[in-house]
Order: sequence, then structure tokens, then C-alpha cells
Amino acid sequence: MQLTGDRFTQDSAIHGNDVSTLPDFPAEIRAPAGTLPGVSAFQLHFADHDILTPGDAPDVLVAMNPAALKVNLPAVPRGGTVIVNTDEFTDRALKKVGYDKNPLEDGSLDGYRVHKVALTSQTVRALEGHPLSRKEAERAKNMYALGLLSWLYHRPVEQTLGFLEQKFAKNPAIVAANRAAFQAGFNFGETTEEFEVSYEVAPAALPAGRYRNISGNRALAYGLISGSQRSGLPLFLGSYPITPASDILHELARHKAFGVRTFQAEDEIAAVGAAIGASYGGALGVTTTSGPGVALKSEAIGLAVSLELPLVICDIQRGGPSTGLPTKTEQADLLQAMFGRNGESPVPIVAPRSPADCFDAAMEAVRIALTYRTPVFLLSDGYLANGSEPWRIPEVEELPDLREAARFAAVEDFPDDKVFLPYQRDPETLARPWAVPGTAGLEHRIGGLEKADVTGEISYDPENHDHMVRTRAAKVAGIAKSIAPLEADDPDGSARLLVLGWGSTYGPVQAACRLVRERGGAVAHAHLRHLNPFPPNLGELLARYDRVLIPEMNLGQLALLVRARYLVDAVGYNKVRGLPFTSTELASEIETRL
Repeated sequence: MQLTGDRFTQDSAIHGNDVSTLPDFPAEIRAPAGTLPGVSAFQLHFADHDILTPGDAPDVLVAMNPAALKVNLPAVPRGGTVIVNTDEFTDRALKKVGYDKNPLEDGSLDGYRVHKVALTSQTVRALEGHPLSRKEAERAKNMYALGLLSWLYHRPVEQTLGFLEQKFAKNPAIVAANRAAFQAGFNFGETTEEFEVSYEVAPAALPAGRYRNISGNRALAYGLISGSQRSGLPLFLGSYPITPASDILHELARHKAFGVRTFQAEDEIAAVGAAIGASYGGALGVTTTSGPGVALKSEAIGLAVSLELPLVICDIQRGGPSTGLPTKTEQADLLQAMFGRNGESPVPIVAPRSPADCFDAAMEAVRIALTYRTPVFLLSDGYLANGSEPWRIPEVEELPDLREAARFAAVEDFPDDKVFLPYQRDPETLARPWAVPGTAGLEHRIGGLEKADVTGEISYDPENHDHMVRTRAAKVAGIAKSIAPLEADDPDGSARLLVLGWGSTYGPVQAACRLVRERGGAVAHAHLRHLNPFPPNLGELLARYDRVLIPEMNLGQLALLVRARYLVDAVGYNKVRGLPFTSTELASEIETRL
């Protein structure tokens, strides 16, 4: 189902539609087929105009079995279209998911436009004559369904047919079977009288440029590679596979031609340790993980804070605590990123707001890490990681030049006595010099024990420790000087309510604000990319509004920080369901507050 949804998305993007997706994976590997926990779903919103979310409620549901119908039907509004694979509605399959009666026969679907299609048996008939077993032929029913939907929405088909040629190139029989199933589904839509209408969704009017459809994890990987190229540093990823971050490791492993080295470590601690070692050796060190992995990496991240070395920590958040909901989304690692280390060890935090924005957020994390010689948290989540949208591919010249930020120390930088001072700081950024080990005249020691100011020698002096702790905190706080002021989307300036968001809530919040304004309400929206430090004008912006609402997929973590820092009576709208907000529920909450 994920493959089917991805192909429909790619075809819609090629057609020029704006798209937004919500893949929904089972939590268990090889979850039992036909069970409620085993349902794999893919939601796609495509349109001829600018869209921000994968949609609150699908107009069409394709249910391949009773489990898929039972799990997803509650999201479909009355009057919506339901296409069901009747071959799978057997007594055994119905009982497995708790249906006492067949919903196709008991009248429970009378409020929907139901199309009963024998997808499995029609696929098998379409593949008669192909050298496949019945079981192998049945597996092509997803391509049959894709062909039917491609007809229903006038999707271009050449790209999918080409994709099948490429994906199964080593097995011509599988290529031929999938092509035949896809074409049979398309022809069924064309010739049957089951569907009285088809739909055509025109291309969207997007700003000029060259576009591609991109997922958040892939955009993040491309942003890291671009940061490496623009800084002139080789990229090293130390990683241990974990859902939903593993795709970043998979993607970066494909790009050795760009000087990328990937290391799949034996555990999370080894992964971050290797990345810190790479940074010490003069590379751009990166580690990727999710919340449980951050817990294991915390001591080593504190080491990177003390060493003052650049390091990018990509936390692709998922439902917790512990193993929690590994394939579902959440925003509950903010306080972990902010405070989840022993001692006073502040770390900058950056959060993308959409799948495509993961590219720019990754570039920004690299800029901060290199400029200020500090580990940086990049907080994405499962919704962004697996979702996709059109991305305008930037020109190389548009990307920031990071070569000066990545400059290594040289002996000439210390003219007085030619002695390297590893903690002699830049007066503007408070960053210490970065020296490649083995450089003559720049020999120095590092480690987890406290350093003496300027010299870097081990120091147990109380005053020195107080000074170093405050200096590291001042360095992170000083990053705010390089952050653009936060702007509020407040069209006529009349709003008295500000909705403040961060991360992946951007699309639902912005869409909700549009709904409220269309109904005559006045509401402002500001969205944070930088969570530590905050933008320099955040306090001033908050003071302009009578009320502040902060929607989060947690129990109020940003609200806690904002209330503590600015003494603003901000209120939260909080849910932790493993699902993104819908725009309609947020619009209702905004109107209640108004």
C-alpha cells in the first residue's frame, strides 16, 4: 500500500498538482495481514492550489480488506466514496476484525457511495497466461487498484510504467505482470458502468522553478550533503537504525560520490561516539536517531558540549515513552533535547516545519554547528519524515557559503608565542578554534573533564568552572544574533489572538487560520524554527497579543518554556494520539478562544 500511495503521489506531482501525504505504517514488523494493527494506509491530498496538510477527511477510501475498512471508515465523511475489494470479505476475515455481519450487506454503508470491486479475482483473470502462481498474481492487486484510481483521476501513467520496468528489471515476468495488472485496472475504470464520473484536477499555480516530490527524511539527507559541500568538509554519519530515522542512513549511504561516509554502529552510543571522533578529526559529524536513541546518546552529547565541537544530532521524534508507538508521530522530545543531559549543557535546537523544509533546517543546523562549534539538535518527526510535498530545487548559488565557518585553526593565528590556545575564543561568536589532529604546532588534548579557560588544560578550579559554564551558555544564547526576527502572519494587523507553533504543526495551524479568517475571524500565526535560543524578538511579538495559543503534539512542552521565559499566560492545545492535528479541530479551538 505504501508503494501504491507513493506512485500515485509521484504521478500527481509530475502532473503539477500540489501534494501532501500521510503514510501510516503498522507498528510491528511483518504485522499479521488482515488484522486491525496490521493495516497499512497511505493518505494523499492533491489539489490545483496551495495546500498545507494531507487533508482532514478523505473523499475516497480504497479498502483492500475488512480490517482496512474498519480502521479507516470513521475518517470518511458521509457521502464519501468507498471502493472495497469484495474478494477479501470472507467470513473468516470479517470475524478476525470483529465484524458480526458483512458491512457490505447489512446497510451500515448506506450513507456512502460504495463501489464493490472484486480486485483480487479480476487481477488474477487479467494475469492468466503469465508464468505466475495464483499467489504471485494476487500480489499484483495493488497495481490493479492503482490503475483504477489513475483512470478515476486522469493521472499520467507513463512514469509508473517506467518505474515498474526499473524496479523489477531483473525479473521480466514480474514487470510484465505488474504492467498488465495496472493496465487492466485502468481499462476496468474506462469500460465499466460502475463509476458514473471521473475527475480531473488541474496543475497548481506554484512559483516558477524546477520541482520534485520529496519526503522529509530525504530532504534532510540532501540538506546535510549540501551543508557538507558548501563547507568543504567531508560528511560522516554515525548511526544505529531506528524507526523513523533509518531512511536518512539509507539515503546518505547512496552518496559516496559526494564524500559521504556512513557507519552503521553496533549501538547508539558507539554511533554518536564515532560522529564526535569524526568532528574531532575535521569532518562534519552527524548522528541520526529517535527519542530512545537520544536517551542513550545523552552523555556523549554532553561530551561534545564540553569539547565544543560541531555535531548535528537529528532526532526524528516518534511516540513514546520507551518503545512507545515507533511508527507514529509525536513532538514530545523538545524538553529532552533542551535539558536531557547532566550538568549545565545547553544545545541549540532547530525544527523544520514541513517535509521540504527539512532541507533548509538541516542547512541551518550545519551552519550553527560549524559557526559556533557546538552540537545542534535537529528535531523532525515521523509525520515530516515519511510525508512528502513538492520541493523547489534551489540553485547552488542560493545556498549559504559555509567555508569560513568551517575554517580550521593555523599556527599563524597565534603569533605571540606560537602556542596553540584551544579555548581562545572568537570575540563575536565565542567559538573556540578547530584544529585538525596531527597539525604541527597545534597539538592539544581533549576529554570530558573541565577545561581551563583559553589553555584547555584540565582544571578543577571552582571559579574557572563557573566561568566556563557561563561562557558555553552565553555562546548558545548569542546564536540569537544570527537569527532573523520572527514574523507573524497577521494579514490586517487586527488579530488579538496569536497561535504560536513549532515543527510539524505548521501545516494544520496555517490551514486552520485560513479557515477561521474565511469565516470572518481574526487570528495571527507565528511559527518557530529556532527553539534554543528563541528568536531575539519573540518576547516583543508575544506582548502584542492579548492571548497566545500553542498547539503541540505533547502535553505542553513549548508552552512551559514560553511561560517560564516570557511570563506570558500562554495556553496549550495538546493531544498525543500518534497522529497530526486536523485543521478543522484547530479551527474549532481557535474560534472557541476568540
